[in-house]
Amino acid sequence: MPITPRRSLRVALVALLAAAFGLLTTAPAHAAAYRFWGFYELTNGAWAFAQKGPEQTVPKDGAVDGWRFAVSDANGTSRFPRAVLSFEQVCGSTPAASGKKRVGLVVDYGRPADAADGDTPLAPAATCAVVATDATSLDVLRTMGEVRVEKGLLCGVNGYPASGCGGEVKTVSPEAAAPDAPVTIAAPAATPTASAVAQQGAAQPAQAADHRTSAGTWAAYIAVAVLVLALIGYLYLRSRGARQPR
Repeated sequence: MPITPRRSLRVALVALLAAAFGLLTTAPAHAAAYRFWGFYELTNGAWAFAQKGPEQTVPKDGAVDGWRFAVSDANGTSRFPRAVLSFEQVCGSTPAASGKKRVGLVVDYGRPADAADGDTPLAPAATCAVVATDATSLDVLRTMGEVRVEKGLLCGVNGYPASGCGGEVKTVSPEAAAPDAPVTIAAPAATPTASAVAQQGAAQPAQAADHRTSAGTWAAYIAVAVLVLALIGYLYLRSRGARQPR
């Protein structure tokens, strides 16, 4: 039977729809999942994806950086740090330092379900980084511990994980795909600034000087007492000699 132009058009449309449906149904099955560190910034009280990489991001004084190690699933689920800490919570007890800036840092090492086989995540932590005004977010992260970078990718923080970098996860477990549960991250204690340390160091010699002055005063008192006793003895002996007959 001859194929008319209208019939040919219908056949082509059906083929295109079938191909599109096939792509939609097979894409999730072939979508790759990866295990990696995500970089975020606290914006209006919530975590948001950083617009630039950590080496290109120069946070301002008062900013808060966040990091999360997790498995991305085929649905593109966002894995933000599981706790939101404000700048006041992280850096409120850390005094400002001249020529420096304070940047809050929240590092979430993830859940056991996010870890590779045999790895145990570290406990989530927060710190107030006191760094140079031109420090990048990567410099800020280094205040938490050793940072492992391979081929331009952040692979490990503070020794976790010890190996691997952005590896593909062929099968995402139900635990890794499950929604996150919030965690509690304790606010860090006050971080001494360079100026405070310098003031403490300058105070120590003053205290030592006071101790030396006190010791010198007691030595002077003792010396005077010895001289007085010697003078009394001399006068006593002289008076006895004067009373003896010649």
